[in-house]
Amino acid sequence: MNRGVTRVATAGATDALVIGISSRALFDMRESHEIFESQGLAAYADYQVANEDAFLQAGVAFPLVRKLLALNNDLAGQPRVEVILLSRNSADTGLRIFNTIEHFGLNIERAAFTNGASPWKYMEAFGADLLLSTNADDVRRALLNGYAAATILPGSSSGRDTGQLRIAFDGDAVLFSDEAERVYQQQGLAAFAASERQAANQPLSGGPFKHVLEALHRIQSAFPIEGNPIRTALVTARSAPAHKRVVLTLREWGIRIDEALFLGGRSKGEFLKAFGADIFFDDQQVHIDSAQAHVASAHVPNGIVNELK
Repeated sequence: MNRGVTRVATAGATDALVIGISSRALFDMRESHEIFESQGLAAYADYQVANEDAFLQAGVAFPLVRKLLALNNDLAGQPRVEVILLSRNSADTGLRIFNTIEHFGLNIERAAFTNGASPWKYMEAFGADLLLSTNADDVRRALLNGYAAATILPGSSSGRDTGQLRIAFDGDAVLFSDEAERVYQQQGLAAFAASERQAANQPLSGGPFKHVLEALHRIQSAFPIEGNPIRTALVTARSAPAHKRVVLTLREWGIRIDEALFLGGRSKGEFLKAFGADIFFDDQQVHIDSAQAHVASAHVPNGIVNELK
């Protein structure tokens, strides 16, 4: 999916990171969703209207969104981060969601309620850079059209709430294209190692999350390195000597990443726990399964591994 396709960042004149998020990622809507699944749309709509003054509980992405929006607290002008609600609810059933947003004091002002239709199509109009959703089909459609997108999945809290936003990314097929992963999957480890040695000085092409990392880097650059409100990590199964191409690619892009973990195939979960990630993005379900025991995780269904599945 999305082979070599990346969309030019559309954040616009404000240069903000614009994130679209689904209502089920932001809030815990399991009870109402079960009504929808078992009793249908009419029963779901009646339930939401009857309970529109009953506030929803925080969902898996709520702590992340709260930290993202807090990056705007010390800024008098344009926001560094904007979060937009992209929901399959109707405006009528969505009133409960906005009531809950107001209850928690989240500065989310823009929304698209599509009444069952996929809302990813409004990403360009909103200038959105990233879609976080629990709907895997919406995520796949956004990725196929060149946007960063991930299916956010429940995970344990890192247990670290210092206020600093900590985001971890996989490399191949997430920050970078899957060109190297294709060699590994199609020709094996020896061919991959030889190919990466030969191309060590050739930067990798950007993957779907390159622009997200660039936006985070711009925000980081507005603060001192010490005490920065954002900390990023690359957590990859690569090992030496395949690390060289990754390091030189980030240098070519002019992006500082705070921590780089080259695990040589080790399970990622314990390392993500040690980093204290608020969210981890990876294209392979096996790594998501390892991470979920420790941190909130998001599957990026991009690249050859997902094509093979």
